[in-house]
Amino acid sequence: MRAVIISGGVITDYEYIKRQIKSDDTIICADSGYNHAVKMGLKPSIVIGDFDSLAESKIPSCVPCLKFPAKKDQTDTEIAIDYAREKGFRDFLFLAATGRRLDHGLTNILLLKSFLERGEIAVIFDEHNKIRLTDSDLTINEPPNSILSLVPITDCYGVTTKNLEFPLCNSTMLVGKGLGVSNIMTEANATVTVKDGLLLVIVARD
Repeated sequence: MRAVIISGGVITDYEYIKRQIKSDDTIICADSGYNHAVKMGLKPSIVIGDFDSLAESKIPSCVPCLKFPAKKDQTDTEIAIDYAREKGFRDFLFLAATGRRLDHGLTNILLLKSFLERGEIAVIFDEHNKIRLTDSDLTINEPPNSILSLVPITDCYGVTTKNLEFPLCNSTMLVGKGLGVSNIMTEANATVTVKDGLLLVIVARD
């Protein structure tokens, strides 16, 4: 059971993004994420937000809505996460969580930390990136020659990789250094191990 949370960021290739959604996924829209759902022909189970970027009147009465004040301490995406957790979801896919607004994009990426701490699964996906966060072991299943980048958000120690063109063995990766950027998968799966620290694992496409 997976919750797909559609935020108000950028989607340009709707067919590509729609292919990432499974038939049994539950669609939750954060505010103007509803516009993206409409363009993909999807009916969300609920639309959540302060509706500052989407007129509530545009949403059909058959689609449930939860409205929150515009002045609040959480983003609409965070509120959608809380709602999904209350419904028992522990597996999350985020769409339109990146785009023109760097502040929103960075916040959504850093939100991955909360999922890691709770033992939940969370992936941010857009046309060019598939983003996860790890502090231990992670297996990446992608076609050979896929671009794989490792970006530390804290200093990381004991980083070891397998099935990458430029392997790491018990390496130290420091915040602000590009050691892990633009590696290449040599097999259909790769592994990343971190002994200490938080490491973003990004499968990228040009």
